[in-house]
Amino acid sequence: MSAHKLPASLMLTSGTDADGHSMAALISRIFDDYENCPFVADEFPELQAPATYYTGKGGRLWVIKDKTTEIVAGSIAIAPTHRASEAELFKVYLAHEHRGTGLAQTLLNTALNWASSADMQSIVLWTDTRFVAGHRFYEKQGFVRMPGIRALHDAASTFEFGYRLQLNEISAP
Repeated sequence: MSAHKLPASLMLTSGTDADGHSMAALISRIFDDYENCPFVADEFPELQAPATYYTGKGGRLWVIKDKTTEIVAGSIAIAPTHRASEAELFKVYLAHEHRGTGLAQTLLNTALNWASSADMQSIVLWTDTRFVAGHRFYEKQGFVRMPGIRALHDAASTFEFGYRLQLNEISAP
């Protein structure tokens, strides 16, 4: 799980509660790409204090920020689930201008390294059925779509696919 080199203007760091507003803005910009996909702040209460939220679940949050403006350009969070040796990814977002640069891989590798050090055996995630580019990325990383979909009953009438990755099946680069 090698890391890509970050551009000099960016830094990968542990997320803080103060990053919530910037994360919300990033997610809102991404949701704008999709029809009937409004960002409704009340549906994301964890963004009021995101670091505290994921730490409270036994996990971690990381962000990629602009070193000068501190604007969040990417995020990923991970936390254990109720199943033994399983963690779930959350808030996997990357600004449009940084896609295709290896930064998504850097974020994912950061979370996978945490999972490995925490003796997790599998990772799950849920992703909007409309986020086709994300599905391709996850599948390229070895995630396998789980059967079925789930409905969120949110403002966007979101349906999500679940994905699972068995960490013992990842081949070292």
